[in-house]
Amino acid sequence: MMTSCGLLTAQNKPVPLKSIEVELEVRDHVATVVSILNYKNKEDKPLEAVFVFPLPGDAAVCHFSAKIGQTQIVAEVKEKQKAREEYDDALSSGQQAFLLEESDQSPDIFSLSVGSLPPGESASIRLEYVAELAVQADDGLRFCLPAVLNPRYQPQGGLSSVGLVPYSLSFSARVSSPRPISKVESNCSLDPLQDLNTDQTQATVKLAAGHKFDRDVELLIYYKDAHQPTAVVEAGQASAEPGSLMGDPVVMVSLYPEFPQSAMASCGEFVFLMDRSGSMSNTRIRSAKDTLLLLLKSLPMGCCFNIYSFGSRYEHIFPKSVEYSQQTMEEALNTVEQMEANLGETEILEPLKHIYNQPCIPSQLRQLFVFTDGEVRNTKEVIDLVKKNSDSHRCFSFGIGEGASSALINGMAKEGGGHTQFITGTDRMQAKVMQSLRFALQPVVVDISVTWDLPKEVSVTVLSPPITALFQGQRSLIYAQLSGQSSEAAEGCVTVKYSLAGHPSENQLHFSLRPAEDTGLTVHRLGARTLIRSLEMEEREHRGQQVGGVKEKVVQLSVQSGVSSSFTAFIAVNKDNSEMIQGPLVRRNVPTPCEFLPKAKLKVSHSSEAKMVEKAMTGHLMFSYYFIFVLFSLPAAVHEHLSRDPLLQLVSLQEASGCWLLDPALATALGKTSKEVKKSKPEKVGFLWATVLALIWLHAFKMDAKDEWELLAMKAASWLRAQNAPCESECVDAGNILLGSSVKKEALGL
Repeated sequence: MMTSCGLLTAQNKPVPLKSIEVELEVRDHVATVVSILNYKNKEDKPLEAVFVFPLPGDAAVCHFSAKIGQTQIVAEVKEKQKAREEYDDALSSGQQAFLLEESDQSPDIFSLSVGSLPPGESASIRLEYVAELAVQADDGLRFCLPAVLNPRYQPQGGLSSVGLVPYSLSFSARVSSPRPISKVESNCSLDPLQDLNTDQTQATVKLAAGHKFDRDVELLIYYKDAHQPTAVVEAGQASAEPGSLMGDPVVMVSLYPEFPQSAMASCGEFVFLMDRSGSMSNTRIRSAKDTLLLLLKSLPMGCCFNIYSFGSRYEHIFPKSVEYSQQTMEEALNTVEQMEANLGETEILEPLKHIYNQPCIPSQLRQLFVFTDGEVRNTKEVIDLVKKNSDSHRCFSFGIGEGASSALINGMAKEGGGHTQFITGTDRMQAKVMQSLRFALQPVVVDISVTWDLPKEVSVTVLSPPITALFQGQRSLIYAQLSGQSSEAAEGCVTVKYSLAGHPSENQLHFSLRPAEDTGLTVHRLGARTLIRSLEMEEREHRGQQVGGVKEKVVQLSVQSGVSSSFTAFIAVNKDNSEMIQGPLVRRNVPTPCEFLPKAKLKVSHSSEAKMVEKAMTGHLMFSYYFIFVLFSLPAAVHEHLSRDPLLQLVSLQEASGCWLLDPALATALGKTSKEVKKSKPEKVGFLWATVLALIWLHAFKMDAKDEWELLAMKAASWLRAQNAPCESECVDAGNILLGSSVKKEALGL
């Protein structure tokens, strides 16, 4: 039997996609991404390639073009059904055509169809999008290039997917900001950061050679003085009609509210919704259980809580949320310890409906924490449900591992007035979740209003939806269209007013109306994308009702701005090729590692992507078969088991009230014997001794994990202060001698 050589699929068919080149330009917190996909048809028949892939859920796709030989074809944005019909007609006529469209189910999934490539022909596809970079709780700006080839399940005893991917990836980034760049980190190997000037405000970085397709490419960018509010005014497009969105200047305002440190909430209803689908197995479910341990130990006395878990079905520990006590905490932890990743697929809608149907507890704000590592078939329906219930809760969402849907994770937090975290690579889930718990413990900001003070000849049209949530030090973005004429020296002012814990506050920013240089139309496109998403949400909310013109507004705005939407698509047809392409059209996929998996393992593939491609291809007469890409997650970093982690050992022994009890398990966690601990105890200390020792140990030996234990330590210190014991200083001194440390009493919060 002859052995096949070269780049082949699992079915020994030639691969049309040869390479992907990605160039990232980051200006402050805005990213412009250019991706070039190079195809070549090595078959002896005309070829159509179908390529389904992820983009960030909040990206504004603003350019799509194809180069065939020396011919460059720039795509136009058209109403989606018209674009599909034009694509079909072109293929039926033997012309080359290219179609790029957004999924009907999720805004972070796109389908690219490359049609009628003649035998031996090459095509280069250029795709460009702009996006805001999300601020992480540690002030890093996160960029993620989703890995297209992320299998969630590996075949047992089968081949690894790494090395089976038959195309290459190159990635480079250029970063610039008015503030110095302090560092750039990644979950992938990078070449050293290259500073382009002496004040460190410009730098470049590249993906190191030999990158494997085993994870998303994630960059975390850190600036000095990151919390500076800014406003960027961008001039309108000269060729656009004055008074239109693209013809007028647009301003992007970034605000960072600062709250008093004392502003902390003392109660609430905390509902934790944990993914237990099959992909959460092994280290990922272990890390999730450790995270729930830290969360439960850090909750304030007086609150209520419940824990839900979901897969194809859902479970809850209590029939309804219960008051937080030693008994309910222990019952919950015992159940959590028995949890396994054995509930099937990722179906989040039904447990959410059940949670929202539970009556809210008077004077206890509901705080929903959602943990998932995958995608769902009905992203938009889930986000709509969260928005519908946004008045009664805040939603904090966590994307676990590479492949988690950015549209789902970001959308839930945005519409639920909460905060988003992505946990990838070697990230510790516990640290990021505890950072979000701090946000949840901040009181709800109410009565938020935005006012503008502009020259009398300038009017403002706000493009962004109303601000519904503010958190300490976290960015809030506002886009607005500025109409009318003003001098270059003119200034504007925007003021955000709100009430925090009953106290009125405001943040104000003065800015120049002079347009910035070299921004192109980035701000306009982001503003258009923001308005498009708001209109799409409005259309879904009123679907079936007689609310006219919303879809038409979206299509008009999308076509005018050149930014994609759920109702439009990019279409390019090569009308210059002189010869009709002859012969039956063969459809090929770009192979994914999923093709190498047993069929039983593929039952988790998400049908929304398949339906989208099927719908997009309706009406095609000439095809034999097609395949699609599916997004899956990857194994997370290995987390130490509870029994091997001294920090988690110590935390597991804390009582709900915040104290520790003196017992042999505590001595073991401290690295001492029971005899040593009891012998070192001062005579008058009594029951405070165990709690003081635990606090000293945390401050002396686990400062690198302070984000994880700080809240439970604050609870312990509060418990100690409530005892009004006169011998705290003596107790701290004795504890330092026993543990070989030198922690000050004040550092413990006493």
